[in-house]
Amino acid sequence: MIHCEGLVKIFKTADLEVFALQGLDLQIETGELMAIIGNSGSGKSTLLNMLGGLDRPTAGKLIVDGKDMLKFKERDLVNYKRKCVGFVWQNNARNLIPYLTAQENVELPILLTGSRKRWRAKDLLDAVGLSHRAKNKLYQLSGGEQQRVAIAIALANHPKLLLADEPTGSVDSKMSNQILDLFRELNRNMGITIVIVTHDPELAKKVDRVAAIRDGKISSEMLRRRSYAEELALLEQDDSDSSHVEYAILDKAGRLQVPSNYLDTLGLKNSNKVRLEMVDGKIVILPPEEKEE
Repeated sequence: MIHCEGLVKIFKTADLEVFALQGLDLQIETGELMAIIGNSGSGKSTLLNMLGGLDRPTAGKLIVDGKDMLKFKERDLVNYKRKCVGFVWQNNARNLIPYLTAQENVELPILLTGSRKRWRAKDLLDAVGLSHRAKNKLYQLSGGEQQRVAIAIALANHPKLLLADEPTGSVDSKMSNQILDLFRELNRNMGITIVIVTHDPELAKKVDRVAAIRDGKISSEMLRRRSYAEELALLEQDDSDSSHVEYAILDKAGRLQVPSNYLDTLGLKNSNKVRLEMVDGKIVILPPEEKEE
């Protein structure tokens, strides 16, 4: 579904250039549910905006659903955003119109395309567990219920790709778990590709793959050791193993981002040189040799 290769994004002001992405590589399969995590300023929201057609890369390759996003004209981008991608934002004000009911909010994007299938709004509200709240205005809904309406709106035009930016950032932990379970259910039942951007590492327990962004590049990926269903079955047992195994990302030039806690342990935080040695078929990273007096 998504192929990013050497993706670069530079924001320019009068006297400053900021590299938000610095040669990012990422592959996302069709029908996958994955998360992208990273600290503030790591580039994760910039990547999401480019996947959604809200921003253009400065350089590199970005293919979504077989379409080369760098070759898109403005009309192509409008068509892509209407038909191929759905958005769920952390700030509900970007998703919802406050003076409409839940059902009217979901009907609106359907009607704007010229479709008369208003009945789909009821089906979508039922899919997100809110059919009983269809006639309620937004002020009558909790934050979690509003976010569910936002998810229904994002699904209104049958998108192939659903992008969620910090979708659980404004709700409590209980509602957060319910929303993430809803994403899993939609992914399983509809086969839609879902990419969730967050700074919350706890989200890793709910998805099968997590890509971590650091300094504008994918620094590591975490893959689930066993299926989520198996994970739930083991909740009652004393299971000390991590649910995921973490892999560092090796780019085509052989470059590798070493986790910062490893560098701290080796005392390499302020050094740009390391020694590499082959020991019993393994690559060992060593601090530089101290110069003799």
